[in-house]
Amino acid sequence: MPFTSPPNPQAFNQQVWALARQIPAGRVATYGQIALMLPPPMGIEFEAYRVQGPRWVGAAMAACPDDVPWQRVINSQGKISLRPGAERQRALLEEEGIEFVKDKIDLKKYGWNPNEADQPKQGQLF
Repeated sequence: MPFTSPPNPQAFNQQVWALARQIPAGRVATYGQIALMLPPPMGIEFEAYRVQGPRWVGAAMAACPDDVPWQRVINSQGKISLRPGAERQRALLEEEGIEFVKDKIDLKKYGWNPNEADQPKQGQLF
């Protein structure tokens, strides 16, 4: 039977929010990326977590405190999930310099990699 929420939603949400706070302006991460950066909660098999984790991250982001840059977490297609507030999310990301092609963000260009020195790629000389 799939879990509809993490065993300890409050603890899971705190972990998600701590990670989201690390995403720098001008970068985005996906729900699945955030989920995979966290260990599966106790008692949850990895495969079940791999499926459910991104949904749980989405639920955490929907309930996040004001100091969490919620706009920087998007879906795995590089899109903003359709819901109330989607227009505001796009506007906030555009203010940070993130460009949309139609309704999509280039995850290779704007995706957050916490393992790299995260300098904006736009305007770099090659």
